[in-house]
Amino acid sequence: MGLVRTVGVRDGGAALPRGFWAAVRVWLEKPQVANRRLCGAAIEAEGTVALGEGGEESPRFAAVRGSEEQGKRVASAGAAELGLLWREVCTQLSPRHGHLPPPLTPWAGPDPRAELRAMLRTLLPRASPAGPPAPPVKELAVQDVYNGTVTFLPLEKNSEGKYEIKKCNIYQIQLVYIKGEEWSVSVVAPFPEDWFSDGIAYPKLAWLGNELLSKVAKWSVEQKPSEFKSTLSLISVAKYSKVYQDLKGKYKEMVKVWPEVTDPEKFVYEDVAIATYLLHSGRGIDVRRRKIWDMYGPGTHLEESTIMPGDAHLFPDTDWLIGNHSDELTPWIPVIAARSSYSCCYFVLPCCFFDFYGKYRRRQSKKTQYREYLDFVAQVGFVCGFNVEEDCLRIPSTKRVSLIGKNRTYPPTEHALINKQIAQYISNRQTCAVVLCDRKVACNHKDHSDVCKEVDSELPENETETAGTIWMPGFQPREKVEQIRNCASLPRDFVDDVVLSVANLLLNAAPQKSCYDMHDGNANTWNQGESLSLKEVAEHLNKEILKRLKSEYGGLQTLLKNNHQVFEVLNGRVHIRDWRKEKPSRKTKPEVKRRLSSEAFKTRLCWFFIHHPDGCSLPSESCPYAHGTEELRQSQKIKKKKHIQ
Repeated sequence: MGLVRTVGVRDGGAALPRGFWAAVRVWLEKPQVANRRLCGAAIEAEGTVALGEGGEESPRFAAVRGSEEQGKRVASAGAAELGLLWREVCTQLSPRHGHLPPPLTPWAGPDPRAELRAMLRTLLPRASPAGPPAPPVKELAVQDVYNGTVTFLPLEKNSEGKYEIKKCNIYQIQLVYIKGEEWSVSVVAPFPEDWFSDGIAYPKLAWLGNELLSKVAKWSVEQKPSEFKSTLSLISVAKYSKVYQDLKGKYKEMVKVWPEVTDPEKFVYEDVAIATYLLHSGRGIDVRRRKIWDMYGPGTHLEESTIMPGDAHLFPDTDWLIGNHSDELTPWIPVIAARSSYSCCYFVLPCCFFDFYGKYRRRQSKKTQYREYLDFVAQVGFVCGFNVEEDCLRIPSTKRVSLIGKNRTYPPTEHALINKQIAQYISNRQTCAVVLCDRKVACNHKDHSDVCKEVDSELPENETETAGTIWMPGFQPREKVEQIRNCASLPRDFVDDVVLSVANLLLNAAPQKSCYDMHDGNANTWNQGESLSLKEVAEHLNKEILKRLKSEYGGLQTLLKNNHQVFEVLNGRVHIRDWRKEKPSRKTKPEVKRRLSSEAFKTRLCWFFIHHPDGCSLPSESCPYAHGTEELRQSQKIKKKKHIQ
């Protein structure tokens, strides 16, 4: 049997067949989203090829995705190889049945000279913890749009160094229209009994039929056009993957001795991924020194310094300015690069939303806040005279879109004009913020020819003079000492007083909620009190308490959530927590969480045992908190450790 599996697809949104080819494109360009044992695929070349007799037509190449320069380079280098491969493929496959073994759908069309689309890709295996990654695997994918099929022909080199088709691992994905809104998607393999699987580049047939086919069917009818570019679209995926694996191996030990309070796996590997994308020698500047700095050798140049946008902080001898979590400096990065030198480029990874003068204010409701902010930072780059490119990094973050300014849109002789244009743009942004102006800049991230229509007024004389030193007086950089404002640093007495006041407010509110329960065969009622909105609770607290809480992030709500032993805050309403209703720990809970829970057991006093008029709703043996000082266990310092796969 050559049929591996077929799944039905209902297309209620007229997505097919176009959606099928979009799904195929995902599997071709980003196979790692389905096969986690791959780190990507490098597209060597692609183009249309004629199915004619013997495949003697030369392929005509379309641009490979990526930058225009990269596309031309790849297509030119791969044209000869793809043309040769196509001729060899046609001779290695039987001339009968449209060059394909049954039961694969043959390559054919209404015209005997029908065209197919061929893509030569290299599958890049991910490194395993046990050793280096498996060798890359080349594959020729042939799309037959007329028949709705894409055929995958794995390639291996023979003793003479020529590529041969690994016939046992040929497979085909087929789209078939049935009727109405009903379609089917299938995976077919002509030689299933000889199928070879290494579990990496060559997965098992069952995986193709279950995992991959399900994803292709799902993607085919999902009409969710991405508002971002493809991941790693501006660089070589093969080179990136190699460097990333090398750096990951070099710095993996850092995870075990991470001195910061943040998650080591996320931050180490995220920074490794960002470094892989950039990998320039240079120096790093941060407003605060980090503990991790002590782990680097003398070859790493790091500075603790505050950058104020102005003439004192230009970098005329620098090739690249890199803004990684640059916060309030994010929109200033293109400006500093433009004014540093004509040859200075920049890379910025926007995260927190800042304008030139403070927090960024939204102006468009039709876009997500993230997309709108990216467009703003890109617009700054265009005003500064850069041809701005966008790329997505492969990092564990939702904010992974980078903006890159590498080439200028003006000759060096127009530097003074661009500098004046920048100053006027910044001034107008500040003016609009002060008067809440709703003026629009005639620019978007697709057409930047009229980007400066808003810049139509002369810069005031006093601001022209100021621009020679500090470009925006009043600019507030990040504080050198990080302030903890999540209510965690408030005095314990103050917190205890607020908790007791709010609890009494809920307990004394009418009508009271009494919960019926049985302890030792006796009927008991336990007062859970009333629930009140955060606004109602705040109205009963004095002004001094509210003033103090206002300076903390999240204010009253954060303080109450921090005291989760006593309160439960749901949908803006505050409740007394009833521990009898808490879900019991499941036996399937991960071992690490079970250990942390057992280590914390009875290490803190039970608030209800001490303060609630009815005492604790749980008996002592069931309550995770101590009923009196005699039950207290010594608190152990719990070291967070995540399971490393």
